[in-house]
Amino acid sequence: MRRELLLAAALLGGALAAAPTPATGAPVLTPAQEARALAIEKNLRCPLCDTGESIADSRSAISGKMRESVREQVAAGRGDTDIYVYFSQRYGNFVLLDPPKSGRNLLLWGAPLAALAVGGGMLWAFLRRSRPAKALPDEPLNDAGGFDPYLAQVQRDTRKGGEA
Repeated sequence: MRRELLLAAALLGGALAAAPTPATGAPVLTPAQEARALAIEKNLRCPLCDTGESIADSRSAISGKMRESVREQVAAGRGDTDIYVYFSQRYGNFVLLDPPKSGRNLLLWGAPLAALAVGGGMLWAFLRRSRPAKALPDEPLNDAGGFDPYLAQVQRDTRKGGEA
């Protein structure tokens, strides 16, 4: 029977051949259930892995138990949302690779956009203030925004010295 399952997986594009095989106690799933279980496993983070691996990719013992639990719940007919809620209640929202966009998690989704907007506003204000002021040719502006008569006199003297 296992050969028949592998042959069916190879005919379906190898989707099941790449999936980890269920443990001995895990229920046998149909190809549609297997694909659904694998998709759920790829959206759940291993609670022990520092790199943020999904339980589908992790080799830790807890990930194996989580994969088995996902397969049992899929075989029992539970919905994807119910399975995600089960794991988030057990391990917290950290376990979800795609956290919900509500409540406190809204800050996670909105903070990068807010930082980009604030940074863009600051850059716009800086560039607008740093534009050089237009000065008359013989009367340069000083830092306070007024005309500097001493600098104007120096420029006139240097021009006269170059003409003679």
